[in-house]
Amino acid sequence: MAAVYVSNLVINAGSDFSQTFNLEEISTNSELNLNGYTAFAQMRKWSGSSNAINFSTVISTISTGTIIISLTGQQTENIKPGRYVYDIVILDTYSVKSRIIEGMVIVREGVTR
Repeated sequence: MAAVYVSNLVINAGSDFSQTFNLEEISTNSELNLNGYTAFAQMRKWSGSSNAINFSTVISTISTGTIIISLTGQQTENIKPGRYVYDIVILDTYSVKSRIIEGMVIVREGVTR
């Protein structure tokens, strides 16, 4: 798992947000088995910021490498519109961390109230 996949996201403030990722093994292009792994995801205004927004992160199908990140409408309502960065990190049974996905997040403010 050397390569980090880049995927940019758009979140509408005040709305529920969910994104599903299906991971593949780099050498074989087969589904990545996440048995024994834990996933974490955060977004920040910039990578060095001390203020983080934690995504709810679930490995939904261990054998097929499916990870879902999400935020509730109440959580997104409290995010200031603008540009952020995020990543998803997995932790294996030996406590080795691997960043698997990263990118930018655009948080858009709605008009209708």
